[in-house]
Amino acid sequence: MLAMPPTVYSSLPLHGPARVQAVATQRGEQLALADAGRPLKLVTLNDGGRRGWTPEGASRDARRAAQDENAIGYIGEFNSGASQVALPILNEAGIAMISPSNTAPGLTRGGPGTMPGEPFKYYPTGQLNYFRLAPNDHIQGAALAAEMRGAGCRRSALLDDHELYGEGIAGTVARRMTAVVRRHVRRRAHYTALARALRHARADCVLYGGLTANGAVALFRDVGRALPRARLFGADGIAEPAFTARIPRSVARRTRLTAPTLAPADYPPAGQRAIAASGDVYAAYGYEAMKLLIDAYTIAGPNRLAVIGWLQQVHNRAGAIGTFGFDRHGDTTDRMVGLYAIRDGALTAAGTVSG
Repeated sequence: MLAMPPTVYSSLPLHGPARVQAVATQRGEQLALADAGRPLKLVTLNDGGRRGWTPEGASRDARRAAQDENAIGYIGEFNSGASQVALPILNEAGIAMISPSNTAPGLTRGGPGTMPGEPFKYYPTGQLNYFRLAPNDHIQGAALAAEMRGAGCRRSALLDDHELYGEGIAGTVARRMTAVVRRHVRRRAHYTALARALRHARADCVLYGGLTANGAVALFRDVGRALPRARLFGADGIAEPAFTARIPRSVARRTRLTAPTLAPADYPPAGQRAIAASGDVYAAYGYEAMKLLIDAYTIAGPNRLAVIGWLQQVHNRAGAIGTFGFDRHGDTTDRMVGLYAIRDGALTAAGTVSG
C-alpha cells in the first residue's frame, strides 16, 4: 500500500542549453500542484551536470524513482536521448513517464528516422508506460511538407546533415513531395559547390533537416546567395539564436522554421497563465504533465498500473496545451506545430501548421 501523498518525480536538465525551458517546465508543474491543493508530492531532480543532461544523470534519476514505493509518475525527460536511458528503467518499475518535450520518433514507433530495435528495446515488460505531449518529428516533417506545398514549391531540394534527426525530418518531407535534389551533406566551412548544383537544378525551395552545429549557418548563407529567390525551410534543430542571429538578413527574410511548440497566444488560457508566470512556453507543458498525473491519481487512485491505464484512455482532453489525447503508441494526437519567421535575428510567430 502506498503512503500518502504519492510522489511524482520530475527529471530535467536544470543547467546547460535547455535550462530556461527546464526551469519553466518545473514551474508549470508546481503551479498545477498549487491549483489542485497539492494532492501529490513533487520531487524535482537535475538529470545532468553543468552542460546539460548526461546518461549517468538520467539513469540515476530514473532509478531513484523506481526504488521509491510511493512513486506513481515521472515527468521527463526533456531530451529524447535522456528518455532513451530512463524509459527502460521506469518501464520495468511500472511507472508512468510523461515527457513534455521529446520528439524522437523511435521512442514510440519504428520506421524511417529511427534506430534498430526501436521502440521495443525501451519496453522490457512489453507494456506501454510512456506518453509524450509534443508532436514527434514525423509530424513536424509532415507539417514542413504541407507548408512547402502551400508556399508553391515545385522544384524542391531536400538536404539533411546525415544524422538520425535530420534524415528523419528530410525523409518525411521526401515521402510527401517530389524533390529535384535529395542529398546528405557533411559539415563544411563553405557549400559553394552544393549551391551551384542547386542553382543548376533550378531549385525554388530548399529544406535543411539537421542541427545548427552541423554547418547550418554556412549552408544557408551559401545557398541563399546562389538562389536569391528561393524559399528556405528548416525544423526545430535550427530554431535557436545560434542560427537565427548569424544568417544574413536577406536569407533570414526568406526562411521559415517549424517547432513543436506554438506561440504563447496560441495556447488556451490555462497555458497562457502558466507561460506568463514563467516566461517560457514549456511552462504550459509542465502544467499539463502534472495535471494529467493529478487527474489520474484522483480518478484511478495511487496504483501505478491504474495510473498508466487511465493515461492510455485520455482522448479529446481540453488541457493547458490545447485539445489532445494519446494514441496506442503514447504519442499525442495533436498534430499542430508552430511556424516561425526570423526578424532581427530572432524567431517571430508566423502561424501554425498541421502535420
